[in-house]
Amino acid sequence: MKADTFAFLKQEFGIDEKVLKIVEEAENDIEQGFKETDDITVHNQYKVLKAFQKNRISDMHFGWNTGYGYDDAGRNAIERVYADIFGCEAALVRTQIVNGTHALSLTLSGILRPGDEAIYISGRPYDTLEEVIGIRGEGMGSLMEFGITYNQVELKDNKPDIEGIKNAITDRTRMVCLQRATGYAWRNALTIDDIRECVKAAKSVKNDVIFMVDNCYGEFLDILEPTDVGADVMAGSLIKNPGGGLALSGGYVVGKRELIDKIAYRLTCPGIGGECGLTFGQSRAMLQGIFMAPKIVNGAIKGAMLCGRVYEKLGFDVCPRPEDKRSDIIQSVKLGSKDAVVAFCQGIQKAAPIDAHVTPEPWDMPGYEDEVIMAAGAFVQGSSIELSADAPIREPYIVYFQGGLTYEHSKFGVIKSLQELKDRGLISL
Repeated sequence: MKADTFAFLKQEFGIDEKVLKIVEEAENDIEQGFKETDDITVHNQYKVLKAFQKNRISDMHFGWNTGYGYDDAGRNAIERVYADIFGCEAALVRTQIVNGTHALSLTLSGILRPGDEAIYISGRPYDTLEEVIGIRGEGMGSLMEFGITYNQVELKDNKPDIEGIKNAITDRTRMVCLQRATGYAWRNALTIDDIRECVKAAKSVKNDVIFMVDNCYGEFLDILEPTDVGADVMAGSLIKNPGGGLALSGGYVVGKRELIDKIAYRLTCPGIGGECGLTFGQSRAMLQGIFMAPKIVNGAIKGAMLCGRVYEKLGFDVCPRPEDKRSDIIQSVKLGSKDAVVAFCQGIQKAAPIDAHVTPEPWDMPGYEDEVIMAAGAFVQGSSIELSADAPIREPYIVYFQGGLTYEHSKFGVIKSLQELKDRGLISL
């Protein structure tokens, strides 16, 4: 960082010189990791470009229809592009899908039928899915209420338990599910190699079992995606990686055509499926977002690596470690106290371009078991490809950092979080 930038940050943002020095040292430590990330980004950018050119994307795809949305050229083009990027037969990419949990819920409820069993092989799923499945919450129409049974296989040493997966699959098992990202678990995200091994194990026991991957936070972290290594269906959110910070809302599901058709019938209704549904003028933002996504994800993952290295240098436990292979954009830091978690998140909020003057506090957020604090001053509300941090208020008080539309902004989030902890006397430099 040049001297004039140092001076600007000190004068305009009140950043201590010791904070800037630690961040700069950490940045130098992980230079090789940055280069490896850049190589993946180059490959993925050209993969996305090829999908656009193959599908002859033009200005006509940026318009929009009204009413039912029959023959919406933009919507159809978006779904062809997504299918090609993720190496699939079909895609469902819709503004009507409100978030990643909704995309996953549609996938489960669209495919599974009474008497079927779903198995999660990455341990307990993310908090918001527990009520979808029926692990907690009653009377809201969970899968269990419709006679769909559930089982889970715990990770073994934070890796898939291959023998456990094989032993868990029975004649009733219709779907094997894997969550790629960590959620609020203290572990590394599951890699493409992990997913390939899990698919192989599941299919070796029951060849027609449907393998589903929750790909939230994982898109463009590797040159391959789960659908490239055998996953039958995969879902995620447009206000995470693939929206590139430009999609205003929505979610996606990609995979085998027969499965996507069933999921589309659940999104709308039987007999209609994916034939209806407006994009509400969002096709330009959705297409430009996925075009920009590889580079946006690059900035986010570099910011996560920097966050991990900075807090590791200060003696905190971090996951993943800076040198680990990454498979999502999330960086976990074990801060050890509620005060430190709140200070970290409030520091992130102060780094935001939007609502930097707002002070986030823990609250009872719908779908979560504990109070949660969320910091996100984003152009798109709730967008976790933009700079954000969140944490459930429970021991051992782990905070989860992610996002940043540019590396420079993600880096500033790290700087402000550190400054906030220092100002409150929670760390010494």
